[in-house]
Amino acid sequence: MERMHNLIAAVGGIFFLWFSLPFVVNGIINIGNGTGMLASMAVLSYGISYEKVNHRVGELWRNPGSRGLLLCLSAIATACFLIAAVETIGMVRAASNRPPKNTTAVVLGCSVKGEKPSRILEERLNAAYVYLVENPKAYCVLSGGQGRGEAISEAECMYRYLTERGIDGRRLLVEDASVNTEENLRFSRELLEEHGIDGDITIVTSEFHAYRAQKTAERLGMKSYSTPSRTFFLYLPTYYVRELYGILYYMIK
Repeated sequence: MERMHNLIAAVGGIFFLWFSLPFVVNGIINIGNGTGMLASMAVLSYGISYEKVNHRVGELWRNPGSRGLLLCLSAIATACFLIAAVETIGMVRAASNRPPKNTTAVVLGCSVKGEKPSRILEERLNAAYVYLVENPKAYCVLSGGQGRGEAISEAECMYRYLTERGIDGRRLLVEDASVNTEENLRFSRELLEEHGIDGDITIVTSEFHAYRAQKTAERLGMKSYSTPSRTFFLYLPTYYVRELYGILYYMIK
């Protein structure tokens, strides 16, 4: 028993640190690490008070009036787990859906710090750079408007980053009006049509975001593949949990 509650407490403590570090190191706070910190704190507290909690749950279970509440809470927890599992499978499958040679790329923007890409955006740009080097005939749309606190648009930031590293600017199309994933893809499609570029696209975005991006493209009538970037391990749990909410919202809206 002692080993069990120590293990549970240790797991809760490790995940609490993992979810809190993005905030401590870079001031990142969102629904992802907020949820993660609350959940891991609950696990940590359970591990610390293992015997007391189990005893209390046993008392509630023996009471017919409170047994229904426990069953209801268990059903909610099971439903949340199953939804997360289905979404995770979708994320993995989408990120593995790689494109044919020289498919047109669309890079989805992310926040810009002044005139420099944030870490997430830089990861996407590095994935785009490798793809464009390996697919020299592919064109690429850089999609992202200018948000609050950004000195330039995300698209302009991406253009500078890639051209400074040797990518021919004539291969890059700048879409600098979009503010969300749906606009990224819709405006990119319109821009490609204006330039007479048709066919399928490969979406360059973070691996956790590939599923929702591909589903959005599907709604817009676009056939898409994925060229995912790898997210820094410190940020991955935070953005993974946030994306679970994002996918759920996308599915029900």
